[in-house]
Amino acid sequence: MEPSLTRDKKESVRENRSLSSSLPLFPGSVMTTANKITITRILLIPVFIILAVYYGASVESGVEDVRLRIAAVAVFILASVSDGLDGYIARHFNQRSRLGRVLDPIADKLLLLAAILTLTFTNWHWSFPLWFPIIVIGRDLAIVGGIGVVYYLNHAVHIQPHWTSKTCTFLQMVAVAWVMLDISVPDPIYPVILAGIFTVISGAVYLVEGVRQLTESGHAHPEKE
Repeated sequence: MEPSLTRDKKESVRENRSLSSSLPLFPGSVMTTANKITITRILLIPVFIILAVYYGASVESGVEDVRLRIAAVAVFILASVSDGLDGYIARHFNQRSRLGRVLDPIADKLLLLAAILTLTFTNWHWSFPLWFPIIVIGRDLAIVGGIGVVYYLNHAVHIQPHWTSKTCTFLQMVAVAWVMLDISVPDPIYPVILAGIFTVISGAVYLVEGVRQLTESGHAHPEKE
């Protein structure tokens, strides 16, 4: 009886060892390829900023270093392309995750804001007027603040992407590309104005939607005494 128990114990130990060797040391540490691409996009943002700032400094000094401009444009294009790539991988290879749903829009917004602010305050051949980043940042802050208010009062927020928001983002990217590629005809101010108009419109659309949700929940009605 004892030898049989001993053999069973030994076999059990061997099975446990083989099972433990097949499992990852940190089971929760595996990150999807889509999320790795998103994080890489975030890491490319300071690289773009450094290249863009140094290029602007070279233009200001009178000794323009075109290599810096080409490198800045290449990094920005690479980061922009990665936006579509991580989404494609997440959808087609079942790599959707809660982290990805949070990181992806943050990475997109950080990249766009970094480009707009950098091209406003550095000396490229053409810089954004100051009102443009003010409108862009003001819209984003208003949306974030509105989401916070609605969530605080309703304990839930229902956000549906609107076509004006997608158009706004697209036109902002066009304005950035117009300046970075040094396109002079037509004048860069026209795509910037168009992007500014849709930035305001999309912000107003989300504001109206937030008021609607608060009204339907009764929080916009006068309180009864």
